[in-house]
Amino acid sequence: MPSGPTPANSRAAASAWLMSAPALLLVTLALLAPLSLMLITSLQNAQGHLSGENYRRLLEPLYLQSAWITLKLAVTVTACCALCGYPLSYYLSRLTKPQAAWLMILVLLPFWTSVLVRTYAWLILLQRRGLVNNSLRELGLITDPLHLVHNFLGTVIGMTHVLLPFLVLPLYSAMRAIPGDYTRAALSLGASPTRAFWQIFFPLSFPGLAAGGLLVFILSLGFFVTPSLLGGGKVSTWPVLVDSALSIYPHPGAASALGVALLIMTLVFVTVLRAVQKRLFKATGARL
Repeated sequence: MPSGPTPANSRAAASAWLMSAPALLLVTLALLAPLSLMLITSLQNAQGHLSGENYRRLLEPLYLQSAWITLKLAVTVTACCALCGYPLSYYLSRLTKPQAAWLMILVLLPFWTSVLVRTYAWLILLQRRGLVNNSLRELGLITDPLHLVHNFLGTVIGMTHVLLPFLVLPLYSAMRAIPGDYTRAALSLGASPTRAFWQIFFPLSFPGLAAGGLLVFILSLGFFVTPSLLGGGKVSTWPVLVDSALSIYPHPGAASALGVALLIMTLVFVTVLRAVQKRLFKATGARL
């Protein structure tokens, strides 16, 4: 029988393209047009002439240090979300579906509150006379209040709380899809619970952990509200510098150059992390 596209398939494909054309046009205008305008603006100096001045400025110590803080913050928040989210997702996956559904509401509950409100709540909780420091003093654990806000630590705490659901959701879905027979078979063959977990369950759940970690990492690179408020001006990430370039020093070219560089940095890290994920997936698959 001859193989190839039939007239009916061709008409169906053409109809699908025509039906999706308005959505594709909208995405193109909403995504590519602003990015193109930002790229053009980044190549203009204060006088409006084409120049690479804005990109040369990114090599100054201030911007290099800010890039390091941005990367360190993203890695730290991703690690904290993984450490907190993995046990939580594992616990939820071991429950029955009705029980897990009720507890999942608590995980999704922060989505119903503005990020700004949650950040201010942490600011109240962690300040020098906040609930955390007052409770520790009343328990006799500290004498002087701890510095929990307007620093790197407070920013990590706030961002971990905001971004934790983005890791729990894909990780829980991956864990829920793992058949329980695999672990029970390993136990019946003489493996200890710890060995069955690390050699069977964890490799199978790793794709969900990698997907959630990548999502948290990307969001952390461009996060602005929480570092700006909980950092108190001492956690100078690139998104904070973009805001400063537009509000304090009205220079759209410098802000656009920072935005383009941040986008490129994000794409580079996503490409590298995806390559690492594929290698790890192949390694874990080979062991299984």
